[in-house]
Amino acid sequence: MSTDDADRPLTRAELRARRAAEEAAAAAPAVPEVPPADEPVTRSAAPADVFDRAPGPRRTPNGGSDPSTASESVPEADVDLSPVPAAEAVTSPERPPAEAADAEIFDAAPVADATDGSSDPRLETPEWQPHPTPAPATRRRRFPLILGAVIGVLVVVVAGFGVITLLQGPRISGVKIDAQSAIDASGTRMIITASQPLAKVDPKQVSVSPQAPFTVDTSGRNLGIRFTVPLDDDTNYTVTVKDATGTDKQRQSTLQASFQTPKSTIFLLQRNAKGDDTIFLTDLGGKNAVPVVQHEKIDDFRATADHLVVATEKDGISELLVMDRKGKNQRGLKLPGPGFLSNLQVSERGNLVGYTFTDKGISATSGRASILVTQSLTGDGDPQIVKIGDKMPSISQWAFVPDSSSVLFIDFSGALFVQDRADAKTAPTALGSAQTVEGISRGTYTAIVSRGNDLVELNLADGSEKPLAASTPDFGVPGTIAPFPGGTLRQVATRDASGLPTGQIVTRVDDGGKATKLFSVTGSDAIMQACPSPSGQYSAIVVAPKLVNNPYDQSLLPLPTTMQTHIVDTKTGKELVVLAGFDPSWCAQAPHR
Repeated sequence: MSTDDADRPLTRAELRARRAAEEAAAAAPAVPEVPPADEPVTRSAAPADVFDRAPGPRRTPNGGSDPSTASESVPEADVDLSPVPAAEAVTSPERPPAEAADAEIFDAAPVADATDGSSDPRLETPEWQPHPTPAPATRRRRFPLILGAVIGVLVVVVAGFGVITLLQGPRISGVKIDAQSAIDASGTRMIITASQPLAKVDPKQVSVSPQAPFTVDTSGRNLGIRFTVPLDDDTNYTVTVKDATGTDKQRQSTLQASFQTPKSTIFLLQRNAKGDDTIFLTDLGGKNAVPVVQHEKIDDFRATADHLVVATEKDGISELLVMDRKGKNQRGLKLPGPGFLSNLQVSERGNLVGYTFTDKGISATSGRASILVTQSLTGDGDPQIVKIGDKMPSISQWAFVPDSSSVLFIDFSGALFVQDRADAKTAPTALGSAQTVEGISRGTYTAIVSRGNDLVELNLADGSEKPLAASTPDFGVPGTIAPFPGGTLRQVATRDASGLPTGQIVTRVDDGGKATKLFSVTGSDAIMQACPSPSGQYSAIVVAPKLVNNPYDQSLLPLPTTMQTHIVDTKTGKELVVLAGFDPSWCAQAPHR
């Protein structure tokens, strides 16, 4: 064994081999004594480790001498050493199983010859072995198993819900309604979406609380409830559908949905002789008024769900502006020419604006006077003038029919006509003669007109008519009538025993003719206009206080300088607030005087 491994611990196999060699050496004959140093010595071959054990400098692993032995000197001499006989093989006695197992582990490697360091297997070059071929990767099946389990659970859940739905009958899965539009205009639809296709729903199955007129339509899973009149503000409405079934008509259920309407707001006009005129938007409390439009001179305005239409003056002639409800994105609408407009009105459903127009340079022999004009609020196209035959008649009174694009008008000869302005080529339909158009009811296409001394309700759809029910008690002949869903507001002049006027009152008359005094003024105060809110929940009554000392302004539509609007609860007559301004947006048109 090489001296390089002198410090390495020996294995048990090596220790056994060394013990066997030592025992064999002890049994061999003694080695002859070394002759004296003066006798010649012949070297013979001997194991390298024999020479390595001779005194003298020891080789270090790096090839140098060990300095610890360099100072020792040995006299040179020839030594004749006979080879040491080979050690006989030693057979170990039989070992216990545990020891045999240990021996098997340590004997697995061949034992190096103690006399030959080159036979040590640790110094031999290992035999080349090819890299083992890796076993094919086993396909992972965990994810598909999890995915399949999830899908299975979902299928079971969906199937379970489907069975429950079929067993329980239809259920509500969604409700849609524009609550703001519901208080501003008639025709708002509430869409109730069910969990399954519905069988046709009869209107008798549906109820609305508080009560409001409606129509019903069914399409697939959707049930449509169309409110034919505007709804009250700040009110919770509940729609109930009894005995609703799916198309299989196997199971019945009750569908119920509720919604809350918002609080009302109103636009008012304030004129200012020393500054700009202003249109305000305010709630019914009057504490949150916001200026929306300001202009040097505002004659009139009207509002829709999306637009404000404002008639102004510039250099003594009319201009027409349209903008959004915040007063932004203003643009001008083209007029038939330089002139003056009046009786401004709008059609929500037809998206139209209409007015009467008079040329600036009119004379007894030339120019157009009080012609009726309609045009789109988008500004597309030219203004369209109402014609009868090939003539442009002068119009004494006119109004848009609510929930349509039609106009009802009376010409200067007293002839009454109705015409759909969605198609300007459609000829007007004659409806006889009339002196005035008092108003048109929302949702019914019924107009209140005066024929001679009689007031009649005229059905514009079929031309039928009946007398307007007299009020009970009878407060007198109304000067103006403003319809609302469920009744009318009637303005009446009160007189003393001699027939002289003493004041004015506004009465609420229901469809059965029952009349209730709602508002009154006396002395020099004058009621200029009375308009119900879209649903008739409130009434806006415009008053010119102390008319004798309240001079008219200088606009193209002159009115008293000071005007007030009283907001009254139509059902109770309770006055809610008094607002500075006039021309409330609830009114179809501005005051006539």
